[in-house]
Formats: sequence, C-alpha cells, structure tokens
Amino acid sequence: MPALQKQIMTEHLYYHDSFLYEFDAEVLDLALDSESRPAVILDRTAFYPTSGGQIFDTGWILPGQASTKLRVTDVTEREDGQILHVVEDAGSIHKGTRVHGQIDVDRRRDHMQQHSGQHVLSAAFVRLFNLPTVSFHMGAESCSIDLDTKSLTAAQVEAAEALANDVVTQNRAVSIRFVTQEEAQSLGLRKIPPVERDRLRLIDVHDFDLTACGGTHVSATGQIGCILLRKTEKTRRGWRVEFVCGKRAVATARHDYSVLAESGGLLSSHIWDIPQQLRKLQEEARAARKSGEHLLEELADLHASRLLAETPESSGRKLVTRTFLDRDLTFIKLLAQKLSRQSAGVVALLGTTSEPPALVFAQSPGQPFDMGGLMKDALARVGGRGGGSTDMAQGGPRQVEGLEAALNEIAARLRG
Repeated sequence: MPALQKQIMTEHLYYHDSFLYEFDAEVLDLALDSESRPAVILDRTAFYPTSGGQIFDTGWILPGQASTKLRVTDVTEREDGQILHVVEDAGSIHKGTRVHGQIDVDRRRDHMQQHSGQHVLSAAFVRLFNLPTVSFHMGAESCSIDLDTKSLTAAQVEAAEALANDVVTQNRAVSIRFVTQEEAQSLGLRKIPPVERDRLRLIDVHDFDLTACGGTHVSATGQIGCILLRKTEKTRRGWRVEFVCGKRAVATARHDYSVLAESGGLLSSHIWDIPQQLRKLQEEARAARKSGEHLLEELADLHASRLLAETPESSGRKLVTRTFLDRDLTFIKLLAQKLSRQSAGVVALLGTTSEPPALVFAQSPGQPFDMGGLMKDALARVGGRGGGSTDMAQGGPRQVEGLEAALNEIAARLRG
C-alpha cells in the first residue's frame, strides 16, 4: 500500500515555482469530489488547491490530441496527496491521457500578491506590537487576518500598514527553501505549523519574515504592489483586520473614491467634508423626528378628544370603534393610549387597513374586559398573530377583508 500511494501521489509543482503557469502531465485517474463533481487526478500539477487560507487556482486542461479545453473550476487536495481538478466535463479524457495544463494567470498573480502581502503584514504586527496572526482568509474581494489580541487601536493599524508598505517598496527578495522539523526549531520562524512533516517549506522575506507555508508567493516584495488595510472588527478570539493588496488595492481604492465622489456630489460638498455633512443631516433628521413625534402626539390627542365627544355613553362607558384607511400602527396605538387615558370609562377597538394592517385594543384601567382575549378572538376571524395584556393588546391581521366586521362583532358583544 505505501508503494501504491507513492505511485499515485500528485507532484506539487507550485511548491518550487509559483510562476509556473503551464505544464504537461499524465492523467492518473478520474474521480468524483465530495460534491459529486467530475474531477481529474494528474501525476503532476501547477494548480494550487484550497489550503492554508489561500483559495484554489482555476484554468484549463487540454487533452493531447483533442481540440477541447476543459475548464478547471475548483482544485482540492486529499489527505493522501492526490489533487482533484474539478472540471465541467471530463468525457474527453481517460486514464493515461497526456494533457497540458494552463493556469489562469491573472487569478494566480492576484493570489500571490494577497498571500505574500499577508506574510508581510502579519510580520509587521509582530515586529511592532507582538500581535501574532492566528488565521488567514482569502476571499474573492478582500482578505483578512485574525490577530490574537484583546485590543487594537487605529494608530496600531496605521503603523503596521506603513511598515508593511515600506517593506514592499524596499523590494526585498522572497525565497523558498525546505528544512527539517529539527532545523526549523532553530531558525526563529514566525509560525511553525502544528502538523508533523518530514520537511517544511519556508517562505523567506529577506531579513523581515520567515514562516512555514505551502502557498504561492511573489519572488520580491515589490511585486505585491501595495497593502491597503480597511475594516477592523472585534471577534470572539481577538481582532480581525481586512486588507487588499496589489491590483485589488487599486480597484478597491478606485471604487471607494467613486462612491465618495458620488456622495459628495449629492451633498454638494468635497469628499473630505462628507462626515461633517452627514453629522449635520443626522442632527437635522433627529430634530425633524422629534418634531414629527410631537405633532403626531398632538394630533392623536385632538383626535381622541373629538372621538370621545362624538361617542355616546352607555352603561357608564364609551365604546370607540374605528377602522382607518390611511393610518399606521404607530398612530392607532398612540390614539388608543390617548382614548383610554382621557376618560375613566373608555374601551377602544381600533384598526387600520393600510400596509401592514394592524389592530389595537385598549381600555381605561378598571374596566372589566380582557383586551388580550378579545384580540385573539378577532385574529381568529381574520388570521394573523398578536396578543397583549388585560388593558391593551395589538395584532397583525393576515388579511384586511372582514377586519371592520370583526371589530363591529366584538363591539356588539361588549355592548351586551
């Protein structure tokens, strides 16, 4: 069995040359991946599988004599070292076929910029503040590192970004070497993986960072382009820092500027003045909301007075029943409160058919009815959910048809 494993294990070409974009190989086998997608196993490959926070390469596999190109849409690695190249259709190849592989160059270069940028950035946080990276994630639009720290300030983020970009502009060499576990212990690695392997692959950013990694990387830090730190957020275990590098950083900055420029145009201000303008608008909105709430309360108070004046008293109480077409839940709830407080003997059964429809029942303290129970009875007729206490309840009917009839029926029951 060990000899068989050695025979079918895929040779990882990307371990030695991250800039290898084309290669020749032989098909060892065809398989289905964990999602039952067709996949090709090669004896050697330059396609990088998802691993260590870095996402997979894409590209094409070209059978030797065929005119078709098989699109590689995903790449994964099994525990036995076999790499599965997920393709849209593997019908044109079979075991033993000689093929030519082509990596999506733009995607590979982007991944090299992001991953190498992460190494430099993580080392910057360690050198400046002794904040180790516990995990790395590469997404389609942005990347992130999780730092093992209870606090992270804006000044620390800016300092780490500045140091990382200094290293980029210095164009330091980035090299690959392989060492034993024993040798690694004495080299001062930033991070040694917990898995036990005979040999470790090290990524060496000259005189700045040395760490074990199986990913694809640039050959000099200048190829990273630039490193832009963006959002930071507290996580359960520490702090997450979002960043982008190289062409992604340029595209992100361009998009951010376009959004800011459009926002500035809408506010008739320079983009640097947008925060001040937004604070001003927030203050104006708060003032307008308070004014609106005050006016709505006055309106509800006046409306309650008019309804009480129009409603005849029977058996020592006034029963107010109304269905509104153009009022929302906020207003009818406020109106119900005003009605039940302006007089000692009031029962209010209010509804609105505007979207979303609503019901509010209320009674003055001391009245003998159960508003929560009456609400359940009403909703049993028109559907929906709701409930409340003895003196006040509200609900959301599922339909407006029959709403007014349901209120009138309950009012008739209360009149006895």
